[in-house]
Amino acid sequence: MSAPSEIRLRRAEQVLEVAWPDGTRHRLPAEYLRVESPSAEVQGHGPGQKVIVAGRRHVGILRVEPVGNYAVRIVFDDLHDTGIYSWDYLRTLGREQESRWAAYLAELGARGLSRDPPRRV
Repeated sequence: MSAPSEIRLRRAEQVLEVAWPDGTRHRLPAEYLRVESPSAEVQGHGPGQKVIVAGRRHVGILRVEPVGNYAVRIVFDDLHDTGIYSWDYLRTLGREQESRWAAYLAELGARGLSRDPPRRV
């Protein structure tokens, strides 16, 4: 998988824009990137172990760090920073954004969870 031709963090919008050499562009919201993190904390250590991460509607991205010539590490403002987003995974997230997001929302609903953070009393 070739590297993106451009990666731009739009802080005000909390969106990561990724452009590819073939002209494809993806706008990946911070919340989507966080709940689809490739980290073991989210994906688990094997098939069927994915964790549904709720309450991240307002999560932001603090920074995007290069990892060699093959990936980036995204540091979120909830301090999650263990996911390494390879070029291939970023491309997959962009290509499958609609279906993955719909599945995430359905899973939240099925479990009675919310995108909103818990209210503090």
